[in-house]
Amino acid sequence: MEPLATQNTLINGNRIAYGIFGDGEPVVLLHGTPFSSLVWHGIVPNLVKAGYKVHLFDLLGYGLSEPQVPIFEGLLSFWNIDKAHIVAHDFGGAIAQRFGIRSPERVKSLTLLDTVSFDSYPSPRTRQLMKNGLENMINASDENHRALFKEWILSGVYEKNKFEQDGGLNTFLEYISGPVGQASYFQHQIRHYDPKHTMEIVEKLPTLGQLPVHLIWGANDAWQVVEWAYKLNEAIPGSTLDIVDGAGHFSQHDKPEEISALIISFLRED
Repeated sequence: MEPLATQNTLINGNRIAYGIFGDGEPVVLLHGTPFSSLVWHGIVPNLVKAGYKVHLFDLLGYGLSEPQVPIFEGLLSFWNIDKAHIVAHDFGGAIAQRFGIRSPERVKSLTLLDTVSFDSYPSPRTRQLMKNGLENMINASDENHRALFKEWILSGVYEKNKFEQDGGLNTFLEYISGPVGQASYFQHQIRHYDPKHTMEIVEKLPTLGQLPVHLIWGANDAWQVVEWAYKLNEAIPGSTLDIVDGAGHFSQHDKPEEISALIISFLRED
């Protein structure tokens, strides 16, 4: 798989990789952990074909208390976007929730896929990893690191054999492995896994009801189990929820055509 974020710009002094595809109404895609914007590779062509101008970027670190929302706002200004449809997955959904609460006038619609919310993260397994300390994880042998995270990533995918055979697993594993990727992953992603970022906006979630909000969830999501989808759906008045059978946490990989159709149908309704 070739990278989607092949252009670069400086936002608030930080180099951000981004990509723009197609023409039409703006749609901004926010990825989650442990991946990059490449997680949208099966969705982008369908959105472009449907007549949307797709914007995506690689998140800088993963701490919402760090410059994530300001960087997102800076990118919107750089792209000359006053208002856009936002589609977000996993940890990107936390950023989208915060942005929607903070700047609802800039959001045409909000689509959240298998997103973190409330105190739904980190998982018990990740909590145990964090308890062992960053240094232990950073200094683990490459072989042990890859073996551990290969199994971890596969646990988020329903079509495991397909994901391995089409090269997706190796592509994404490379992003978080090696002398640079392994250390970066723990320093900039795992160490920021803290539900305080979503818990502090729980009381404001109902205000997202003033926006069109669509939740899409893999029925077989082992990371963000479906119970969280129902809880978030209930917390946001007027939000709609679609549960996709045969899809895990990375529903974009398991069911790219079905997920694309659900997104496009919602955007057109809006």
